[in-house]
Amino acid sequence: MVKDNYNIKLIALDMDGTLLRSDQKVSEANRKAIADAMSKGVRVMLSTGRWLDTCYSYAEDLELGTYLVTVNGGEIWTASKELLERHLHDPKSMEEMWKIGNELDVWMWMVSTDQIYHDRPEDFYDHEWLKIGYSSEDRDKLQTIRKKLSANESLEITNSLPTNLEVNPVGVNKANGIERVCQELGIGLDAVMAVGDSLNDLKMLERAGLGVAMGNGQDRVQHAADYITDTNENDGVAQAIERFVL
Repeated sequence: MVKDNYNIKLIALDMDGTLLRSDQKVSEANRKAIADAMSKGVRVMLSTGRWLDTCYSYAEDLELGTYLVTVNGGEIWTASKELLERHLHDPKSMEEMWKIGNELDVWMWMVSTDQIYHDRPEDFYDHEWLKIGYSSEDRDKLQTIRKKLSANESLEITNSLPTNLEVNPVGVNKANGIERVCQELGIGLDAVMAVGDSLNDLKMLERAGLGVAMGNGQDRVQHAADYITDTNENDGVAQAIERFVL
């Protein structure tokens, strides 16, 4: 339920489908609202399913100068690229998950600590693994994969689009990542406004003091949010910041 006043000290933003338009750019309205929030002493951070190499340039461009939660909480970084936390999949588990996707002939991406793989690596044990993702327009295939993976209690299963699944080690999610950032900053989760659109944002929206779902967000995310803003194409992030922070 939306209250009249929030004392927001940290804004945690998902990227794809939230901060970014479909052209992968930050709108001028979003850019201005973020700058205005920071001018008031409010920190703004990225909390994304992306790995560091594909999100850090956005943080630099926006001059955020604070922590980043990447790979759905698989890693937490400082603004100067110092690693605070890292949570890895067991290589055997990664190989088994790859086999499940391969048998169903779905497109996969596997994120290690040093690169992204779309094909099977020569040896899973030669790498440190953060996340695996499956993508398919065939919802039955995704449901089959989810059912197989759900039997493994060591996994955290979400998505970043209705047409994919993303898998981290259990307990690895954006909410726990943001909680660690809050500890570093000496604030509580009640001082956080989290904004997102997909299931990998769900827990951070539920646990933040203010959870904002995008107008283009998935139904479960919108139902869990305290407030629904406009879409990512229509400056939904800026509108939320203007309403609750500025």
